Amino acid sequence: MQKEWAQQEDGEYVVRTCGWSPPGDHPVGCGMKLHVKDGKLVKVEGDPENPITQGRLCIRCLSLPEYVHHPQRITHPMKRDPKKRGEDAWEQISWDEAWDIIVDKVNDIKAKWGAESIVVYGGTGREACLYYYPLGFSALQTPNVCYGQSGWSCYGPRCSVSDFILGAGYPEIDYAGFFEDRFNHPGWKLPEYIVLWGKEPLKSNPDGFFGHAIIDMMKLGSKLIMIDPRISWLATRADYVLQLRPGTDTALALAMLNVIINEDLYDHDFAENWCYGFDELKERVQEYPPEKVADITWVPKEKIVEVARVIANAKPCTFGWGLAFDQNPNGVQLGQAFLAIVAITGNIDVPGGVTVGPPAALLGKWRMDARSELTEELWDKRLGAKEYPGFATGMATTQPDVTLDTLETGKPYPLKMAWFNSTNFLSATCSAQPERWYKALLKMEFNVIQETFMTPTAMALADIFLPLPSFAEHDGVVITHYGRNTIFLGAMNKALNVGDCKSDIEVCIELGKRLNPKAWPYDSVEDFFDSQLKPELGISFNDLREKGVVNPPYEYKKYEKGLQRPDGEPGFTTVTGKVELYSVLYESWGDDPLPYYMEPPYSPISTPELFEQYPLILTTGARTFASFHSEHRQVASCREIVPDPIMEIHPETAKRLGISEGDWVIIENMFGKAKEKAHLTPAISEKVVHAQHGWWFPERKGTAPDLFGVFESNPNTMIPHKHIGKLGFGAPYKSIICKVYKAED
Repeated sequence: MQKEWAQQEDGEYVVRTCGWSPPGDHPVGCGMKLHVKDGKLVKVEGDPENPITQGRLCIRCLSLPEYVHHPQRITHPMKRDPKKRGEDAWEQISWDEAWDIIVDKVNDIKAKWGAESIVVYGGTGREACLYYYPLGFSALQTPNVCYGQSGWSCYGPRCSVSDFILGAGYPEIDYAGFFEDRFNHPGWKLPEYIVLWGKEPLKSNPDGFFGHAIIDMMKLGSKLIMIDPRISWLATRADYVLQLRPGTDTALALAMLNVIINEDLYDHDFAENWCYGFDELKERVQEYPPEKVADITWVPKEKIVEVARVIANAKPCTFGWGLAFDQNPNGVQLGQAFLAIVAITGNIDVPGGVTVGPPAALLGKWRMDARSELTEELWDKRLGAKEYPGFATGMATTQPDVTLDTLETGKPYPLKMAWFNSTNFLSATCSAQPERWYKALLKMEFNVIQETFMTPTAMALADIFLPLPSFAEHDGVVITHYGRNTIFLGAMNKALNVGDCKSDIEVCIELGKRLNPKAWPYDSVEDFFDSQLKPELGISFNDLREKGVVNPPYEYKKYEKGLQRPDGEPGFTTVTGKVELYSVLYESWGDDPLPYYMEPPYSPISTPELFEQYPLILTTGARTFASFHSEHRQVASCREIVPDPIMEIHPETAKRLGISEGDWVIIENMFGKAKEKAHLTPAISEKVVHAQHGWWFPERKGTAPDLFGVFESNPNTMIPHKHIGKLGFGAPYKSIICKVYKAED
């Protein structure tokens, strides 16, 4: 009997699936049909029956056959003598041999140095985000799981702020994704305005949010407000654009609150009944009148006032917040001020406003149970927990800046083993000061990497290479916001085999059974997903496969109905039971309980003498359609679209510097430099430049010291180490000073 999700069609085997990773992408769950013929993936097409993506696909999905069958893919386990790191001295081995080597080394290192001497490094956006925590906590049984970005400046700060201020899962734009009938659902309302703050979702599709939903709502009549230093395609279609100085977002948010509160434009019922600290916030925002903030942000006073009024009067208004919040040492305060705007304008958990997930994430219980495999004594050894208790409360990981310090100094204890799960963080994907990380990690006794290609990180550091399958080659699930706001759950259905690869959950199960079998009782991947889905959604994994996509039930205004708190009482899961405009937790950790503006650590204001030497502001991290961070560089159809690393500069600035379109230039500051190709555009301020991230060159020499040119076009070399916020979050990835000059070669 044919299955709904896998059928014969015109001599081909066609599998309906929802994509995630690898190759990397956020958990958008793009619906697609995979055509397999003679054991090869020959065609990818959009699935029009998918209720979210409705047949639409980007180039990253359409080019999947190139990725899956690329001649440079690694599809068998390999080993290399640690003395030959950086050399192309690999030997193919079996999985059994790989497990024997790994288990012996893990047990030996634990016996000599303790489990805390092992660190699992996870990447961003791939499905490993669900599994690298249990891999560390429950299989290897180390407390040290690390995302290696300074201040963990990607998504984590927003999730933590949501926990601290709302006691809720991730707040997201209400694009009717919960409902099978989508925009026709009778309980949903079309947002009058969509505010996109430091976010361009058409390219990034961030964390499960399908960016094209913005276009869908615009077609229905929603209007846009864009807040960003760069003018994007969406900004050219927006009613309002606030083009601010990078890193000054918190001042802008406080000025908007000043207008909304002082002009009595706020939702009195929500502010009085469901917010804590409104009077204190009202007093604080008097310090940020629009005329003062206009000087700070470069946004005219009149625009600040007008947009604040529009946001307050729009019924409903929805909000998307992006990396500008995370990649900012002042970002925790920005998140607090932003959520205050959303709250006091009455747009939290209402139709067409901002949806919020429950505090307990889907698959969250399993991940919490995995953490219980560690003793309290071992958990207390987590790196950075004592120095940054706010960070440690919000995140289950180490504080990455402290982790680098420990790698370099051996204090408070030595680190001896690294496991890299879907992370190429020596590239310009995340780690600030990547050459320091490289030198420090070379000292490890033993390194393992899970990947699909030989990346710079793998060539530089790995002793064991474990090959990952693409999402076309394994079964799995895709969950928006990693379970923190499960708008939908999609099935990843295996379509073919390529080589001898194992998925993240297969690796967890197989390694877990060898190192800690009582915590890994699952007989198969299907058995594992059945154990997670049946208690929470009442369905099996095969049920999900047949349905393709499942929408968990959603209730608006959960805070009124006792659905937001685990005790069933009305309100939010915070210390006060309300949205904390005044944060009791921030105060307990020694920070200001109210939002405040802090100038970027290097700027025209905080370092005027340095700014004379480095007179431009560098922002980084904007996405392209053709790559996901450092992936897709070797995929020909993607590389053709963006063949070189591009930096954006205003034509007048370029003219003063003698730079023409297409010139190679050096971007440099007191910490490092990067070489990229100039693109002249009026869509950026004359005082600002933007550099693409994630670049390495698979066509170049891979062995050390070249490592595929990983440090050459890497703007993260210009980001300082440990210039983070008081609670341990955020770093100046989007607001560092620099100079630009034409490259001699």
